[in-house]
Amino acid sequence: MRCILGGFALGILLLQQQSVLMRWPMLCTLAALASVILVMQAKLLNAGLRNLARVLCGALIGWCWASMIANHALSLQLAPALEERELTVIGVVTSLPESADLGQRFQFRIERVVTPGVTLAQLPHKVLLGWYDATYPGSPAVRTAVDSGERWQLKLRLRRPHGLANPFGFDYEAWLLEQNIGATGSVRPDKDGQINNVRLTKFVFSANNLIEHLRGRLRERIMRALPDQPFAAIIVALVIGDQNAITQNDWTVVARTGVSHLFAISGLHISMVAGMAAAGTLYLWRLAVFSRFALPLILPAQKAAALAGVVVALIYVSLAGFGVPAQRTLIMICVVAMSLCLNRQLSVSLVLMAALGLVLLVDPWALLWPGFWLSFSAVGLIFYASQGRSASPDPGNCRSLKHQPVHNLVPQFRFRQGWLRIRRSAREASITQYAITLGLLPLTLLLFNQVSLISPVANALAIPAVSLLITPLALIGSLLPDPVGSGLLIATHQLLVYLFSFLRWLSEFGWAVWHAPRPDVWMALCAMWGALWCLAPKGWPMRWAGLLAWLPMCLNSSSYPGPAELRVTALDIGQGMALLVETARHRMLYDAGPAYSPSSDAGSRVIYPYLAARGIASLDGFMISHNDTDHSGGAISLMQQLQIGWVTSSLSLESAVVQVANQTSRHVRCLAGQKWEWDGVQFELLHPVESIYRSEKWKPNAKSCTLKITDGTHSILLAGDIEAAQEDELVHSIPEKLAATVLLVPHHGSGTSSTLEFLQAVHPRLGVFQFGYHNRYNHPKPTVWQRYADLDITRLRNDSAGAITLNFSDTLKVDSYRRSHARYWYADVAEEFK
Repeated sequence: MRCILGGFALGILLLQQQSVLMRWPMLCTLAALASVILVMQAKLLNAGLRNLARVLCGALIGWCWASMIANHALSLQLAPALEERELTVIGVVTSLPESADLGQRFQFRIERVVTPGVTLAQLPHKVLLGWYDATYPGSPAVRTAVDSGERWQLKLRLRRPHGLANPFGFDYEAWLLEQNIGATGSVRPDKDGQINNVRLTKFVFSANNLIEHLRGRLRERIMRALPDQPFAAIIVALVIGDQNAITQNDWTVVARTGVSHLFAISGLHISMVAGMAAAGTLYLWRLAVFSRFALPLILPAQKAAALAGVVVALIYVSLAGFGVPAQRTLIMICVVAMSLCLNRQLSVSLVLMAALGLVLLVDPWALLWPGFWLSFSAVGLIFYASQGRSASPDPGNCRSLKHQPVHNLVPQFRFRQGWLRIRRSAREASITQYAITLGLLPLTLLLFNQVSLISPVANALAIPAVSLLITPLALIGSLLPDPVGSGLLIATHQLLVYLFSFLRWLSEFGWAVWHAPRPDVWMALCAMWGALWCLAPKGWPMRWAGLLAWLPMCLNSSSYPGPAELRVTALDIGQGMALLVETARHRMLYDAGPAYSPSSDAGSRVIYPYLAARGIASLDGFMISHNDTDHSGGAISLMQQLQIGWVTSSLSLESAVVQVANQTSRHVRCLAGQKWEWDGVQFELLHPVESIYRSEKWKPNAKSCTLKITDGTHSILLAGDIEAAQEDELVHSIPEKLAATVLLVPHHGSGTSSTLEFLQAVHPRLGVFQFGYHNRYNHPKPTVWQRYADLDITRLRNDSAGAITLNFSDTLKVDSYRRSHARYWYADVAEEFK
């Protein structure tokens, strides 16, 4: 069974790396082959071949199962013909609404279509919607509060699942597929006196709606008891698993101290709550306090306790939204309880493999997320490290009681036994913490490219505090009526205040976190093997030698282009610009992408994570082309997180970005004629000229820093958002300097740029378009898009290609993330090269 379950997981893992899915005839053939292998393996005499056949059989079953689920999920997505159309539908809110900077987000199940000419079969069953405030520029609607379980008639504008695609970034499209969300969109406002957005029913009963409704009531209960308290959102996360309101500062503290796993409904919390319920039931059942009958004679107390633990764990996991760690813990508790009720003794490895198989059976995409690997690896490490390390009783303690008077024997024995239990528990906890810290370090570095060095100290206090005090008090306080419940919640919040004061103090140490480039998979596997060698039971030869396997990962360093080579990466940041320019020993960032909302921007969400994953902690230069928020929106957050040699821009000297630049590095105004050389690569600014700063008639676009980079053979022209007037000026003043192999398309392909004369002067072989998917500006304009095609210029666009990497050497090599990292759930990339 273990071999089949392991093969099942392997088959699903391989399937999730594929760019296309098999069709039903081929899947049926593979399923039949798996059946044949399953029957034939029993006749094999060699145990090794028999186990190999079982693994192969499990892999085929896993591949077919995941393919079937994926094909079904993809078939439910929105048809391209209905994108951006305004549709009026009737449906039910099926999730707990999340507060966002601009309004609310929630999942919505469509029941009926009101718009003529569109049928329910043409729309996905479930969509993810945003209902936004009109107070933020560009927001599409005035938000009205919704609640889970309500039936609404809404006017929507939908689009197919689409997300940013960058190396080391979060795969939003895979997450949407996992959630069976076939489209995303926004609620449109009522216009011209027509009322389209109407609540029809206060509550529609279903098991899911009831659970989400209860989660919402618990969240309201906590927030009402703790108004304007800084850690109320953390208590909400511990009770119902909703982490949406936790501030970025708090996440930074828990990430730097390595205790992030404690501030969500994790396996540790579920095990603790289920264990408390089981222990209480065991005690009360033995006393038979519920009945005058002898309850243990009806059902053994151990079985009653196991069932109580399962019920409580199920309730708690339901509140958590069935995350992967919660699923794993619930399944393991159920398997153990079932074995106890059936009087069967199961091995630990079988329980773990059964949980693994059942989690993937329910959710084949679970293994795409870090929580899956960390959760199962942590449990496996605990079981592995406990082998050969069980504490044996010390016979010396028994001998020391010899010849003692009888009246002293009982209290001394109890004291010594209690002391021995404390010592044994402390020793086992230390071994467990040591095993998890050492064993998960390579995996943590592979998944997050950083490791908290102070996590053992932080966890030593945080684990008992959160698991034994804060979480139980939060749960009890949220369920009990006032004033007792509110009093417990206030006490819980005060404990969090004390705990975070300690964690914040630890996080402020400069050496608290080890940052490193994300290692290759083979490096991490070598380090994991070395960690298992170090954690082997006593008597294993040369356990210290396992650290040698860590060398490739520890010696890993950030990569640079070769001598006299140039690498330019146009990141997929939505509607905006952001390019990383690299030479053999220098790096520069051109533009910082957009601000997505008042508290979120491309700098913190896309650019910095990409740089951190590559081990880039500093930049030699940072050029911000102009003041528009889609180019400078992420600048401040980047300057606060990176060491930057110099900043140059066309921004006003009084702007907030320039003020921060002067505090963190030094700011220089960009001017035509500025030149420098890095590692044989030439850099020259072509625009703006000095006179443009003295005039007040020009918009920020007209002042865009226009940079030409030449490596000797090839060149790239970064034109920012210059428009027709500036293009004409460049064509007539310095036409000899405009020729370039690659052109960053001016102003995202708007109708005010990319004039025919300018394109003929530049004469690029390739044009890179940076804009957002279905952006509200309708970039690129069809006439401009066609103009590039008419001039036989290869066109690349971030919305369909993802991040685009250009390697300039003897030849120009082009790589796009959606092509090199192709997955079957990605949107069609047919428009990538045209």
